[in-house]
Amino acid sequence: MARPRKPLLSRDRIVEAAGALVDAEGLEAVSTRRLAAALGVSGPSLYNHFRTKDEILEAVADSVSARVDLSMFDGGQDWRGALHAWAHSYRDALADHPNIVPVLARGPGRRPAGLRLADAVFGAMTEAGWSPAQATRIGALMRYFILGSAVASFARGFVDDRAAYDPADYPHLGQAHLLAERGREVDEGAFETGLAALLDGLALQYEALKGAV
Repeated sequence: MARPRKPLLSRDRIVEAAGALVDAEGLEAVSTRRLAAALGVSGPSLYNHFRTKDEILEAVADSVSARVDLSMFDGGQDWRGALHAWAHSYRDALADHPNIVPVLARGPGRRPAGLRLADAVFGAMTEAGWSPAQATRIGALMRYFILGSAVASFARGFVDDRAAYDPADYPHLGQAHLLAERGREVDEGAFETGLAALLDGLALQYEALKGAV
């Protein structure tokens, strides 16, 4: 029997095509018509694998969550070191796919990789001695911080035009026109500064917690 000219349609192929479309054009670009055209199939055939467009986007979001390294929570690192390593892995995954962040921001819902991520963080914190309530807050806090850092670049929000920052109007923005070309350096430095401050604050709370036991 001759081989089919095109690979058989699968959930993985649909998710890959949808992810590429989201990366290139954003969430609004995803439609069954666009996906079917990209995959060389008829639109209705997608419904054999996903019931709605939202289900496809949820799967794309989960594929990004699945790229986050969770091995640091398997043991061998203290809670602070584990959170630091995880935060960087999580941000790296989101930085490669920023257009899917609004879907991830809704929470893990029923997404398996997203739930494994939440389970790993919560489990590591409670095993380290944080109460369940505190562990929940830490997971939420880290998520707010990491997702927020991935939404957009602070540095690239400024234009490369000295004239835009007249010192008569903005006396403290004389170097703002240089930020855009140093975007990666500024944004990564801001993330590391914020992460260190966040973990320093949690460490103080942890010391107080242990001292009260």
